[in-house]
Order: sequence, then C-alpha cells, then structure tokens
Amino acid sequence: MAKKASTKAPETSADTLAGAGHHYAVVVDGGRQYTVREGQELEIDFRHLPPGGEVVFSEVLAVSKAGKLTLGAPVVKGASVKAEVLGLVQGEKLFVQKFSRRKNYRRRTGHRSLATRIRIASISA
Repeated sequence: MAKKASTKAPETSADTLAGAGHHYAVVVDGGRQYTVREGQELEIDFRHLPPGGEVVFSEVLAVSKAGKLTLGAPVVKGASVKAEVLGLVQGEKLFVQKFSRRKNYRRRTGHRSLATRIRIASISA
C-alpha cells in the first residue's frame, strides 16, 4: 500500500516564532543579526560593561507582537531592545597553524575570543 503524501507544510522556526503570544525582534549588533525574545540569553561581541549593566539595541529591523509583524525600512522607528549584562565568557580555543614545506617552518598559535553574555529584558516598539 502506497503512503499518502502529507499536505501539511513542515513547521519552520519562523512559523513557531510568529505564533500567537510570541513577542520577538530582529536586532543588529556587530554586523550580525539576532532574533531575540524576552528572557533569552545570548552572547554578543565583547564590551567593557560590568555584570548587571544594561545594553540597549536601537537598531531593530523587525518586531513581532501578538502575531503582528512590523518591518523596518531599514529600521523600525522608536523600537529598542534592552538587555541586562550577565558577565564575561570566553569562546572555545581556536588554533592557527602556519607551515612551509621543506623549510622546517611550523608555527601553531591559538586564542580564545571574549564575549559578553546578556539576557533580553524588554522589547519596546
């Protein structure tokens, strides 16, 4: 017996975010775009801020509130996202290797990038 093809479209992450009751925003920081929700924790580029400090993202590209999406052209006017600084974290170690064949030249160095961990406190539009 042949299996029937499903007519229901697969659920995507954008569909789950845009459901009723979900409040999210798309912000730009350090050349990267982040989709954030209230209470979410994430890591952004390092900033000299003490734990408990506040970060305000004024460059908001989109805001969704109660299933209603507001897109900016290029940013949403008057929208901002406030976040609380949780502390400093280090990324995983990255290795850089240099090698020249037949020259007995080998170098291996590494580094761990610093990041700031934040929690999204509020989204205002």
